[in-house]
Amino acid sequence: MAGGYPKPDEKSLQALRDAANRLRIHSIRATCASNSGHPTSCCSAAEIMSVLFFHTMRYKPSQPAHASNDRFVLSKGHAAPVLYAAWAEAGYIKESELLKLRKIDCDLEGHPTPRLPFVDVATGSLGQGLGAACGMAYTGKHFDKASYRVYCLLGDGESSEGSVWEAMAFGSHYHLDNLVAIFDVNRLGQSEAAPLRHDTDAYRKRCEAFGWNTYVVDGHDVEELCRALWQASQTKGKPTAIVAKTFKGRGIPGVEDGDNWHGKPIPKDKVDSVINAIQSQIQTNKVQSILPPEEDVPQISIADIKMPSPPAYKIGEKMATRKAYGLALAKLGSANNRVVALDGDTKNSTFAELFKQAHPERYIECYIAEQNMVSVALGCAARGRTVAFASTFAAFFSRAFDHIRMGAISQTNINLCGSHSGCSIGEDGPSQMALEDLAMFRTIPGCTVFYPSDAVSTEHAVCLAANTKGICFIRTSRPETPIIYSQEEKFAIGQAKVVRKSNSDKVTVIGAGVTLHEALTAADELAKQGMHIRVIDPFTIKPLDAETIISNAKATGGRIITVEDHYREGGIGEAVAAAVSGEPGLLVQSLAVSGVPRSGKPAELLDLFGISAKSIVAAVKSTFAN
Repeated sequence: MAGGYPKPDEKSLQALRDAANRLRIHSIRATCASNSGHPTSCCSAAEIMSVLFFHTMRYKPSQPAHASNDRFVLSKGHAAPVLYAAWAEAGYIKESELLKLRKIDCDLEGHPTPRLPFVDVATGSLGQGLGAACGMAYTGKHFDKASYRVYCLLGDGESSEGSVWEAMAFGSHYHLDNLVAIFDVNRLGQSEAAPLRHDTDAYRKRCEAFGWNTYVVDGHDVEELCRALWQASQTKGKPTAIVAKTFKGRGIPGVEDGDNWHGKPIPKDKVDSVINAIQSQIQTNKVQSILPPEEDVPQISIADIKMPSPPAYKIGEKMATRKAYGLALAKLGSANNRVVALDGDTKNSTFAELFKQAHPERYIECYIAEQNMVSVALGCAARGRTVAFASTFAAFFSRAFDHIRMGAISQTNINLCGSHSGCSIGEDGPSQMALEDLAMFRTIPGCTVFYPSDAVSTEHAVCLAANTKGICFIRTSRPETPIIYSQEEKFAIGQAKVVRKSNSDKVTVIGAGVTLHEALTAADELAKQGMHIRVIDPFTIKPLDAETIISNAKATGGRIITVEDHYREGGIGEAVAAAVSGEPGLLVQSLAVSGVPRSGKPAELLDLFGISAKSIVAAVKSTFAN
């Protein structure tokens, strides 16, 4: 294979060495100006960045977000200054801007975020970049069917994260030969040496065991890097890992390979001598010409996606909202060929299998690796290339919470569906019951939280999510519940539905999912006894329709009862209490799951935790009595 390797001439190699040293100088100056940052982590990666940006990658420097450009993910996000330095050398950023690093009026933040057009996903919470890179590579290979390649630079310390190896397994399983992971093995972590130190053979064996074509190189030798990256481009059927042995703080006298320099700028009284030492090695200011990409990415549209037909359900029919999700997603996939679905080996429970049956070429099985599934979805959705929906049991999104949190920082538009919410799943027991998910997703900035209560509202939630900026979460339930909305009913984000109302209502009851149906059953029972309640379906828990809740509460004597299949903390009750907190005379009583549940029949569990129709009747009667 290497026989055809087009080795760069000595002049070009020297230009790459010189560019690497300029990246070092930029990184040192920027971190000194901000009096914070990670110059030593930048210095170990300088040759890697130089070869990638000025030899290997194909992109348009003036259009960093161009759809045909090669992708680069800096998983070791603390080395952000060297990324900014590379874009300065490429001509996109002014050198003077680098000195504003980490300032509040500058988008060159401490770790990369998509406030910068050359950043697709935010990094810095370590171990997450490769999963996103897998999503980009999968999209390039299978959805765009384009020639762009994806490069991800990881630190050796972050390779202790399990999510890295989830991504490694994904990349090899799907033969992502357009993906290259580069491990910057600089030996040192934040507080001590990384566990494998400089044992590059151990890294090689691990990468090969995960099915990756693997090369070990001197990470400061630009010719070795050029060769390995060329070999990666020639390899078919496997992703490539490059294990690059480097030294933290490379080129800084007295600091290189030294302990206790992580996250510390070079002392100001030593900066000039350090820069002079590095500058003395630079022979030319020539920047290698950057080759443009092959512009073969298809033109697409993901705006204003509409369902091909209205919901086809009849009032009174029964269907679980988890099944309605699968049917709606398959239907949405027929409306737009950029809708893709991911699942974590729960597709026959979340009903994502219905999408797979209808559109097998756009379904990604992520297996039991929820962290990676979320990161792959981020990568699929990057640069607006797909509308990604990822599903699993809602409880299992909790292990991916950091990835979801980073998704919000990444300004992503992914849609997540969590099924099997609450104790109403029954016999499977508490490990499978999502009782924290509303709290979790309510904390995510810009996240829209849908909680549909029947098949019609679920179909609308899926379509609305596809067209909504930011992360969307759709909470679905296991039990079959009756259809309560007509085919013509319209839904909007932040708009609740008053589903039971009379002029003699004395209490407003708010329920969602299974508890909305319990509230309606309670309303029927109370009506037989001459007591009337108003029942509200919030539809979205975030944003919550405070106006509808407040106006109806005022019309029912200021009394509100919330009932939810979720823990009290962070759920519907607290959301409603916050929404009405500025209104005098409104009282909120919360019925919610208290304590860890157990296995049992759904109806038994709703009774046990005081969120059944019987419990609602008792709460309303108590309110009447008071």
